[in-house]
Amino acid sequence: MPSSQVLQTVIWLGAMFLMLYFIVFLPEKKRKKNFQSLLDSLKINDDVMTKGGIMGKIVTIKDDYIIIQTGPENARIKLHKNGIGSVTKKTEEQ
Repeated sequence: MPSSQVLQTVIWLGAMFLMLYFIVFLPEKKRKKNFQSLLDSLKINDDVMTKGGIMGKIVTIKDDYIIIQTGPENARIKLHKNGIGSVTKKTEEQ
């Protein structure tokens, strides 16, 4: 009978790890994929909000950083692409 208890424990542990995968890892993978596609689709003149809450318009896009223009005096801020929180307004392509 002890071997059946071991088998039952292994089955429960397997079920727990499977639930953990579907509840934690799968949604996180999907979120990362969506964020990467957002970063890949950035264009000049898009209005963005940084993770710190700064809002501005993209002026320059380089490989791993962007420059946004913000504020009443049009201050420019150099920012790593991962600092983008969301795109508030996409520019329309002509």
